[in-house]
Amino acid sequence: MGEAMISSLLARWVCSPPDVVVSDIDAGRRQHIEQKYRVKTTASNRAAVEGSEVVILAVKPQNLNTVMAELGGYLKPAQLVVSIIAGARLETLRSGLGHEAIVRVMPNTPAQIGEGMSVWTATPAVTGEQKKSAGAILGALGKEVFVDDEKYIDMATAVSGSGPAYVFYFMQALVEAGVHIGLPRDTVQELVLQTVIGSSRYARESGRSLAELRRMVTSPGGTTAEALARLEEGKFAELVLKAVVAAHEKARKLGK
Repeated sequence: MGEAMISSLLARWVCSPPDVVVSDIDAGRRQHIEQKYRVKTTASNRAAVEGSEVVILAVKPQNLNTVMAELGGYLKPAQLVVSIIAGARLETLRSGLGHEAIVRVMPNTPAQIGEGMSVWTATPAVTGEQKKSAGAILGALGKEVFVDDEKYIDMATAVSGSGPAYVFYFMQALVEAGVHIGLPRDTVQELVLQTVIGSSRYARESGRSLAELRRMVTSPGGTTAEALARLEEGKFAELVLKAVVAAHEKARKLGK
């Protein structure tokens, strides 16, 4: 996700290569990033944040304590920290870094192509200008929504954060069903991909509710009605509810 952010920020001119410093302990990764994006790289987190207005933390959760130990007490009060680390709460970041101006973000994987959904919140110390900067950074990844309570981040994790996996799972099942009734796999995969893309864009642009759109496609006694009846028999909506609730509970536990 860190590299996706670099790519999107540069592609959308939110910043330019000389403005970016990337820290990574892997020499091979540093070389790749330098050659592909023409940005500066370093093996030192302290060197990376020196003089930076915005510091983006995009490490794995298991590496967070190491990073906080290195940067703790080193950041300047005016620097904005933006964390996309799953499960890392604001209080954990604030105490571990000894820093107040922090933004916590839950992005999702479509951010890698500029079509992501990022839900974010901020500590009281984050200024209006810093919020604008955070919004511009996250806007380069797709859509962004600010929430004023951190509890919504765990909720968003269960919906938009994990959501792409739910969609991919449904798409996979639809492909297998198409193959089962006799469609060639490459054909049905194209049908499913474009159907999901088109349906999503139509839902956004039509201005109609999802329930209304579903009714528009469902003629009484028709093929769609027959298919939806089977989904209802299998308690499809109830399963989705259980999945989201389970993901939410897991997100809350991970943050403790």
